[in-house]
Amino acid sequence: MIQKHLPQKRGMIPSPHLLFRKRTEMFTHFLLLFFLFFSTVTLAQNTRISGKVTDKKGVPIPGVNVKIKGSSAGSATDADGIYSLNASRGGSSLVFSFVGYTSKEVPINGRTTIDVQLDEETTSLNEVVVVGYGTQQKKDLTGAVSVVKAADIQKRQATTVAEAMQGLATGVNIRGGGQPGSEANILIRGLKNLSGTNPLYVIDGLISTANRDFNPNDIESIQILKDASAAAIYGSRAANGVIIITTKKGKEGPMRIDFSGKSSLQTIPTYNLAGTDEFARLNNMAYDNAGVSRQKLDLTTNTDWQKEAFRTGSVNDYNLTFSGGSKDGSYLVSANYFGNKGTVISTKFDRYSLRVNTSGTKGIFRIGENIAISNSRSDEMSGNPIIDVVRLLPTIPVYNKANPGGYGYGDEAKARTFGTNPVAIADLEDRTNENLRIRGNLFSELQFLPYLKYRLNLGYETSSDHYSYLRKQGNWTLNQAFDPAIANENRATSSTQLIENTLSFNKVFKKHSLNIVAGQSYQKDEYAQINGTKRNLLVNPTGGYFNVLDQGNEPQTGGFKTRSDLISYFGRFEYNYDDRYLLNGVVRRDGTSRFGFGNQWGSYPSVSGAWKISNEKFFNSSWINDLKVRASYGTLGSSNIGPYDYIPLVNTFSTIAMGRDQHIESGATQVQLANTNLHWEKLIQQNYGFDASFLNHKLSLTAEYFIARTEDVLFGFPIAMTTGNDGGNPRVNGITLGNKGFEFTATYREDAGDFKYYATANLTTLNNNVISLGYNRNNTYVGNTVTQVGQPVGMWYVLQTDGIFQNADEVNSYKNAKGVTIQPNAKPGDIRFKDNNGDGQITNSDKVVVGSPWPNYEIGLNLGASYKGFDFSMNWFGAFGATVFNGPRSVMDRFDDNSNYRAGIQPWTPDNPNTNVPRAYYGTTLNSRGDTDRWLENGSFMRLKFVSIAYNIPKAIVNKIGFANAQISVSGQNLLTFTKYTGLDPEFLNASIFEKGYDYGAFPNVRMYSMGLQFGF
Repeated sequence: MIQKHLPQKRGMIPSPHLLFRKRTEMFTHFLLLFFLFFSTVTLAQNTRISGKVTDKKGVPIPGVNVKIKGSSAGSATDADGIYSLNASRGGSSLVFSFVGYTSKEVPINGRTTIDVQLDEETTSLNEVVVVGYGTQQKKDLTGAVSVVKAADIQKRQATTVAEAMQGLATGVNIRGGGQPGSEANILIRGLKNLSGTNPLYVIDGLISTANRDFNPNDIESIQILKDASAAAIYGSRAANGVIIITTKKGKEGPMRIDFSGKSSLQTIPTYNLAGTDEFARLNNMAYDNAGVSRQKLDLTTNTDWQKEAFRTGSVNDYNLTFSGGSKDGSYLVSANYFGNKGTVISTKFDRYSLRVNTSGTKGIFRIGENIAISNSRSDEMSGNPIIDVVRLLPTIPVYNKANPGGYGYGDEAKARTFGTNPVAIADLEDRTNENLRIRGNLFSELQFLPYLKYRLNLGYETSSDHYSYLRKQGNWTLNQAFDPAIANENRATSSTQLIENTLSFNKVFKKHSLNIVAGQSYQKDEYAQINGTKRNLLVNPTGGYFNVLDQGNEPQTGGFKTRSDLISYFGRFEYNYDDRYLLNGVVRRDGTSRFGFGNQWGSYPSVSGAWKISNEKFFNSSWINDLKVRASYGTLGSSNIGPYDYIPLVNTFSTIAMGRDQHIESGATQVQLANTNLHWEKLIQQNYGFDASFLNHKLSLTAEYFIARTEDVLFGFPIAMTTGNDGGNPRVNGITLGNKGFEFTATYREDAGDFKYYATANLTTLNNNVISLGYNRNNTYVGNTVTQVGQPVGMWYVLQTDGIFQNADEVNSYKNAKGVTIQPNAKPGDIRFKDNNGDGQITNSDKVVVGSPWPNYEIGLNLGASYKGFDFSMNWFGAFGATVFNGPRSVMDRFDDNSNYRAGIQPWTPDNPNTNVPRAYYGTTLNSRGDTDRWLENGSFMRLKFVSIAYNIPKAIVNKIGFANAQISVSGQNLLTFTKYTGLDPEFLNASIFEKGYDYGAFPNVRMYSMGLQFGF
């Protein structure tokens, strides 16, 4: 209860000679005396509490709401962060809350002075965002930047950062898979070129990669720069977007030790395949319809190839961190082990990593370093077991002593198939890939003046790769040629050296705020590789092989070296007037050695601005707290080609017989044509957006509309070998691509009381199209796709089916306008194809565009709640509108060769005409050709990517065992998928730009069940 004591004036209390006044006046005075008495008693039961509220840096926070828990009574801090209120001396608590900071509850415990430090809420507009060579507050951004919370990534069990980010940011398309050590593919705001290059990663200021040898648990923050104005500071390397990662640093205070561990089980989705009895019935039907003698199937064998090839996988992820510091310096040391036993036999991935981050300050000088060492090893998959388990017949045994190597794979009489025995190839081929990587940077700063700072950043990264291959004697497929035991080794080293100098000016002049950054950067990349192969390896006494390159014979060697250099000059200008009008300008000039003389330099300017309408005097709304509109325009470049693609390739291995004696002379032949006039791709982007928060900042909304145009796209167009080119397609600048779309993000957050919750929904729409193919080309064909002007890349271009002929009359009556029978050789049960050009026959000229592999829109839904010690979180992701090609079904349902079939499939027969599966017919592609819409399916899906329940063990318990905090959790990934797609996984990855929607038997995302433990002390 808050008491207000007003100063009394003389004469307020009546003198004794006036006590005889009216009874009403006496009664009034009596009430006043009673009130004073009650107040005295109340004050005797309460105590006055005061204190100061600051942020982590000790800066006072005005306007903080201070309440007594369970009461409406409270107060607020003044301009100096000071508060004062009356509260019970008992066991009550004070609750401190303020927009942009995490609420904190503090027990009173009889104290009269309680000072509190609040932690910033990372989702608030006050969040500091790294934008490249500097930082900004989120509320001051003028470009398109997405912030991904590190905690959301670290909750998931993922090999790479990209895989863990899926669905957490708009405009970021991520596809991965469950294969151990696999890396995800990222497209930021759609297709902007044809290189398929991932975004630029910047880790603690070092240009690097966040692939499978990077530990996601080291991350402190992630920013995704999506438009030209945000990414232009990185110039030529930013055309595919920029992902900035800042790793964890030590904090002021005594040493803290944190441990986190998570163990998971993985299961792979499987097909529902026919067993021996069903397979034999269908296979005999196909042979009978074709008039071919049946196979002599081994009906005593019923092999479930999926059980032989697949298993329950596991993941173990352990992290240990030591950190601490003082006002003058900090340190952090972290170690990680990540191990993944794959869901396919003989696959595994292991990673060990160590990170050391330190920094120190002395006067105007600051120095620090970030260094990471990792060693990863992958036992890689041989063949494609996702397809192998379909192609192999259940009548084939796993082992057969009569075959070289002792494995079963069929024979011409009993099981004629060219499927690969996955157990055999896993044993007879060993592929391992080991990588040792060291990366880090050393930086120093001089703060000449409070507003003027110089920074030197020296970065270095080196990687040593070792690929080894052992091929043992033995076969894994029918009619396989004999191969001796073979050993192959490939060793490569790469290095990146970075030198950056920046000068920054940051000063406030009354209502004017000015931030200027100018800098210079030089980067050198080197790569070298050697390889060797030996055949006819000797068997050692243990039954294995001497798999070293000093054994065997028929040696083969090879190797090469490359180098590329990039030098850059850049500057950024940020102006803020009265926290209402924001202006940002960036220019960067890059020069690269990847292009020839005259084409090496490119300049990339951008400009952006924002208007904080909510800070205008005329703006007066009780429910809109913040409102900002922004716009940007800028250019970016790309040189995503090889170091020497502008130089013709010459083969020096050629020889020629000359002279009367026909002696041998060495020669040189140009085998690859090259375009010496290659130059930069140019990406031009516009972005329009607004940011708003409502209802006392509980609801926030961000919306973006962007338009992108990429000119002079670098691409290797196929040309005929008759031109003299046989060393690969030469690169050209020949394509113009367009891309546009909308992005929406809405978050509602409720932090009041013990029950807290949030919900974030995001939506992305994308529309890419080819504006020009260059060189007077209108289209290009790859597989079952066509890329043509005015359409998206890689549209499905196939024959259209039109049901199944039910009888001979339908075959004979299917004619064109001239009365020509279109499919005269068809029989009842065969597929009817559309004669789209009306010429009376089915040819490639009847193919038409029937669908797009690109989704119309993608959505993400992230939910979270907490109650006392319990935390709950859930992430959904969905993509809608894509048409995909089911490659595995085109194998299972074809009947023209010997593969296994889907269980329960019902091909057409006279007794079973009500089916969409044509008659089974062996030996012809009449009903099984792969260039038809029969194999196209709706690829839309909605998936529960992650769900978790965690419990924070009460401090009273953990303190007894010496811990500061402890949490246990259970979680699951990819547990539910809603889709009409009949393949293993609608969320598959195909790296081909032109066949994005083709499921070739891609490794599916696996289901995962995890338990975790975290504690610190």
